[in-house]
Amino acid sequence: MMQAALPPPSCAPDKIHSRHRARSAMVYVRQSTMQQVEHHRESARLQYALAERAVQFGWPREAVVVIDDDQGCSGTSVEGRPGFQRLVAEVGLGHVGLVLGVEMSRLARSCRDWHQLLEICAMFDTLIGDADGVYDAGNFNDRLLLGLKGTMSEAELHILKARMLEGRMAKARRGELGRPVPMGYVRRPSGEIALDPDEQAQATVRLVFDLYERHRTIGKVLRHLATHGVRLPVRAPGGPAKGELEWHRASRPSLYGMLVNPIYAGAYVYGLRPTDRRRQRPGHPSTGRKAPDLDHARVVLRDHVPAYIGWQRYLENRAQLRLNAAKRRGPVRAGAALLSGLLVCGRCGLRMNSAYNHNGRGPRYICGNMKSTYDAPFCQTLSAPPLDALISGLVLEAVQPAALEVSLAVAADVEAERAAVEQHWRQRLERAGYQAERARRQYDAVEPENRLVARTLERAWEEALAEHARLKAEHEAVTRERPLVPSAEELAAIRTLAHDLPAVWRAETTTQEERQTIVRLLVERVLVEVVGDTEQVRVECHWHGGSRTQHRIVRPVSSAKRLSTYAALIGRASELQRAGHGGGEIAAILNREGWRPAKRCDAFTGSMVRHLLRRAQSGAPLASGARRPVPAHEPDEWTIAELANRLGKPCSTIYGWIRQGRVQSRSISVASRPIRLVCADAATIAALQSAHPTPPVCSPSLDLER
Repeated sequence: MMQAALPPPSCAPDKIHSRHRARSAMVYVRQSTMQQVEHHRESARLQYALAERAVQFGWPREAVVVIDDDQGCSGTSVEGRPGFQRLVAEVGLGHVGLVLGVEMSRLARSCRDWHQLLEICAMFDTLIGDADGVYDAGNFNDRLLLGLKGTMSEAELHILKARMLEGRMAKARRGELGRPVPMGYVRRPSGEIALDPDEQAQATVRLVFDLYERHRTIGKVLRHLATHGVRLPVRAPGGPAKGELEWHRASRPSLYGMLVNPIYAGAYVYGLRPTDRRRQRPGHPSTGRKAPDLDHARVVLRDHVPAYIGWQRYLENRAQLRLNAAKRRGPVRAGAALLSGLLVCGRCGLRMNSAYNHNGRGPRYICGNMKSTYDAPFCQTLSAPPLDALISGLVLEAVQPAALEVSLAVAADVEAERAAVEQHWRQRLERAGYQAERARRQYDAVEPENRLVARTLERAWEEALAEHARLKAEHEAVTRERPLVPSAEELAAIRTLAHDLPAVWRAETTTQEERQTIVRLLVERVLVEVVGDTEQVRVECHWHGGSRTQHRIVRPVSSAKRLSTYAALIGRASELQRAGHGGGEIAAILNREGWRPAKRCDAFTGSMVRHLLRRAQSGAPLASGARRPVPAHEPDEWTIAELANRLGKPCSTIYGWIRQGRVQSRSISVASRPIRLVCADAATIAALQSAHPTPPVCSPSLDLER
């Protein structure tokens, strides 16, 4: 806004004294935007003219300092305003007697910064002057007037901002607020949003959504695009090539932006990413944005622009993205566990995690949420193979009636995927051919004598021809590896395998990730609860569609005593033993009757039966570290443990000496248990000690003294 010219004062105000003139006078010059700096020249001239006003007040010309470091900076905050910071510092050092500004809004539009300046000026006896007069911040009346002016300046800023935001919202409610459009769209000169006129750009955008509907994860879509060399269409936002179509490599952020942007479903949305004021940086209005939140968007106009997908499909994509988050069931992951992300603890209701032993060969399901949160004991844990086998059988049984439809859908998916890739390559070749033909026409149109231009056009023509030839060779290589239409043998193999889904499920070529994907298409979640501490597990399977089924499985346990049938098992085995049957015969009878051992073995063996009966008849097992009874033996004979303790060696070393023939041994039987005795007299022990001395153990106290 244009300011009135400042009339020269007839004399200096009474508030200006010699102590003020002994210090410097500072003129603060600021305009809010660079556009004002460039076009509002009169406002700048009036502010710079304040230096002459200070001279009229009695300051020497060399004592007048003009601070114009903040040109193009907003006065809403002190951040990013080195000139204002310099002014406050000089006042605080007592170097300034008068601060001049054309109006208070030039100094600050924030009451926080304005009142801080007033406090410092009052403390160091610095005057403040504007077009209306000179004020003493230490005087109550002047302080009250300056505070009122600062409040009005800040209120004016908020009024202007509210007026502009209301106009912005009015245009947004009509869907006319001009905003950048994403890839696959263009904005016409009339302001209307339309699909990109380039067919290849439209086909690529549709391919991205089709791939996500098939794979359900951004990572797999990105891998597919990178494998087949598919690039995304982007209109240059600025520069010499503004508006021209460019092809950029696909990235995870760009794919995520496409999936969460409702414009692809034909909706005009404003306020999709609200601003959190706590995270916003002063002077940077685009910071502090939250994640896209459709439920709290300020304007949602459906069917307002051309769409690539339907609204329901857009909502399904967003729901799938939320499910893929790590805090929920997560995406399909690598690993031997089939139910990762689907398993829920039947005791605490929290999600169970997958764990692996023996380098990934022993998958387990563990409920450790209470342990990690409250340091409580683990709710439950069970081996994964029995539960995975149950769910696999249920899934195969559910999809068996649709085997023919599955085969036809697989064949259609294969053909559609190859057709989409082939269309993308045809469009790339067509574009490259057009570029080569265009370069040829440009070269033909130039005059032959103008070699300066002809050489450049000739080089561009050769580069276009080379690019076309490269793409053609690459397309031929891709076509040889993967024909466009599945062959008759491939279709026959698909139909044959569809009739034997268990074989496909167990095939080595079927990955665990593919099995997890199939399970997730049918199963919503699985609740498991271990019955007490036994081998019995209750399973409740929740299928998509609301159906629920109840099942029971048997898990391996660490000890036979944890079996729910332990008492009956011991009774039956003891009965067979009393009938005169041996260990092998008892094991065969138990296996025929359906008894199963505690651990991973599928059937009993004779040694397992004998050990089970011996443990049951002898009562509780020996405590850890307790010695078993050993019969009397010769003075020069030792058990493995005795000799190892005598020489200070591990038992494995003694066994190695026996295999090497360095010591003699014999085996005896005690209570049907073999025990090995080693023959070693004093000379043999001395020879072994000298040949393999035991390293001395350093005393900690001696080490410390040393």
